[in-house]
Amino acid sequence: MTSIFQSKRPVTIVGGGDVGPEDLNYALSIAPTCVAADGGSIVALAAGIELEAVIGDFDSLDASVLAQVPVERQHHISEQNSTDFDKCLRNVDTPVVVGVGFLGGRVDHQMAAMHTLVVRADRPCVLLGPHEVVFHCPAQMELPTCAGDIVSLFPMSEVAGTSTGLEWPIDGLALAPGQRVGTSNCATGAIALTMTGPGMLCILPRRMLKDVTQLLASLPDHVKWPARAG
Repeated sequence: MTSIFQSKRPVTIVGGGDVGPEDLNYALSIAPTCVAADGGSIVALAAGIELEAVIGDFDSLDASVLAQVPVERQHHISEQNSTDFDKCLRNVDTPVVVGVGFLGGRVDHQMAAMHTLVVRADRPCVLLGPHEVVFHCPAQMELPTCAGDIVSLFPMSEVAGTSTGLEWPIDGLALAPGQRVGTSNCATGAIALTMTGPGMLCILPRRMLKDVTQLLASLPDHVKWPARAG
C-alpha cells in the first residue's frame, strides 16, 4: 500500500475532538511534523500550525478552511467505512504517530480511536489525552515508570502476557473483553511486559508521552505486529 505522506520523523496527527491548550505544543515538541484528520485542520490552523497534509472525507470542512491549505496537501478520501483517524493512520508512513484530539469529547469517538489502534497494529501510535496516554502494546516492551504510576491494561481481544514491575502481575491470566481486564494496576518501578498476541491497550500517565513515543519509534521488527486490516 502506497502512503499519502511519508516522514522519517515522528508525526503529530490532529483530530477534531477536544484539544487542551497545551496538547498541540506538547505533541509537536516530540513529533514536530503535523498532519490533520479532517476537522483537526481547524484546530491546527487556528493555532498557527503549518499542515503537511489534510486527510479525510472533508465532511467537517468548508471552503474557507481548505483555502488555507495548498491543494496538493489536501487528500480527500470519500469512503465511509472508516474514521478520519483510520484514514490518516493507514496513509501516513512514519516511525511513530502522536495522536491529539482523539481522546476526550464524545465517548464513541474515543472508542473508535482505540479500535483503530488495534486494527492498524502495524502503525505505531500513541494517543495523548487530558490525563493519560494510550497505545497498543507491542510483543515486548520496557518503560521507566515510577512506583505508584497507574498502569491500566485493557484487552480488545483475548490476550495473555507476563509482567515485571507491576503490583499485580499478569502472568497466567487470560485477559479478554467481557471477561477480565487489567484496569488500575500500579507500577512498583520500571515495567517490562510481554504479550502473546496483538490486542492489548496500555494506558499510562500523560507525562510518559515522550518515553512511549521513543519506545514505539525504536521497536525492532521481531516485537512489531503485522497489519491486521487492508
